[in-house]
Amino acid sequence: MDETKAQEMISQIFQQVFGTASPYSLDEVLAKFAFDLKLPQKVYDSITGEETWSETIHGTKFITQKNMEKHDMAKGWMLPKQEVKILKELLAIWQTINYITTEREYDCIDVAQCDPIYRSEKCFRSTDCSECKSLVFCDGCHRSEFMLASQRTVDSGFCIRVDDSNTCTNSYHVMCSKQISNSLFIQDCSNLHECIFCSHISSRSYCISNMQFEKSEYFAIKKAIVKWILSKT
Repeated sequence: MDETKAQEMISQIFQQVFGTASPYSLDEVLAKFAFDLKLPQKVYDSITGEETWSETIHGTKFITQKNMEKHDMAKGWMLPKQEVKILKELLAIWQTINYITTEREYDCIDVAQCDPIYRSEKCFRSTDCSECKSLVFCDGCHRSEFMLASQRTVDSGFCIRVDDSNTCTNSYHVMCSKQISNSLFIQDCSNLHECIFCSHISSRSYCISNMQFEKSEYFAIKKAIVKWILSKT
């Protein structure tokens, strides 16, 4: 996994949600769609000086999981017993081995800049996700795939900025909802298909701002809204 592959995944997601490839660079996607997510940040391994990524940045000493394991195999992390007279001495000894482990990956394949992540594949700069595939800039997603800039969401796919929701597909900017498909800007709803700017309704299609539209009217308005979302101005 690298930035090129991440960009390819973003374009796949954009194609499903907006019907077009992404017009943005990776940095622009981060700034426009993932600006408010808690994501791993760049730090440096205190032993090797190499760039690494950590969920926890409030520390001064870091070590990659691979380097931590390498040290464990070569030397181990136990220290010889020393005579200690005051607490300050204990704390000083602790600091010699107290590194924050970074890029923690458990049973994962082809992930990068993630910490921590579990039983997942093809993920980029995401945190606290499990049993997922093809994530970019996500936090707390589970059993989901092709997700971008989403958090605390499960059993979903091909979504952008979906938060605290489940069973959503091909949708953008969904909050606290379930069973949402092909929709934009949805909050506190369930079982919606092709709806935009809707809140607190269920079992509807072709609604905009909680108003029912004819299918042809709906898609004409949706086209304009997608153009507005993707505008760089």
